[in-house]
Amino acid sequence: MDELAAIEALLFVAGDEGMSLEEISTILDCSTQQAYQFLMRLQKNYEEATSRGLMLLEVGNQYQLATKKEYADVIKKYAISPLTTNLSQAALETLAIIAYKQPLTRMEIDEIRGVQTSGALQKLTLRGLIEPKGRVEGPGRAILYGTSDYFMDYFGLKELSDLPEITELETENTEKESDLFFERFNQQFENE
Repeated sequence: MDELAAIEALLFVAGDEGMSLEEISTILDCSTQQAYQFLMRLQKNYEEATSRGLMLLEVGNQYQLATKKEYADVIKKYAISPLTTNLSQAALETLAIIAYKQPLTRMEIDEIRGVQTSGALQKLTLRGLIEPKGRVEGPGRAILYGTSDYFMDYFGLKELSDLPEITELETENTEKESDLFFERFNQQFENE
């Protein structure tokens, strides 16, 4: 197994949360010293490769992948381009979870959605709709996500309590489904 490629894959999947040296050494079944040496080799590879847009960051005791500063303009252009103006269903679901249950870690959001959400979190962060609100105390010091001031402005909210109650949304959705069912039933009955 190529340890550098394995670490790169792990850090990509970990996203903004990153991984500690201990986590990496446990998963790769090696000592923390070996894991540190692999990380330093990976960092050197990124620094020396002019054709790569990524770099390795150490934030606190967490390692994570990030884009190189020289590509900031391209990333900003992508974030505001028409290609990214619509949020995907995954991003909308993630945003709703954060809005109603904030602050949350990526793992908590993943648990609620039942799928991995690091891509949606990155897109929502790039758009300025969510932001880090601190870190969890304890191992890994995971990032806590919450909505931003831009989110509040964008949705015309003065405070989070202005969000519709979830029970209202569920009732409204159930009524729409019943109406749709009733219309289909009547159409079928008329056709017979």
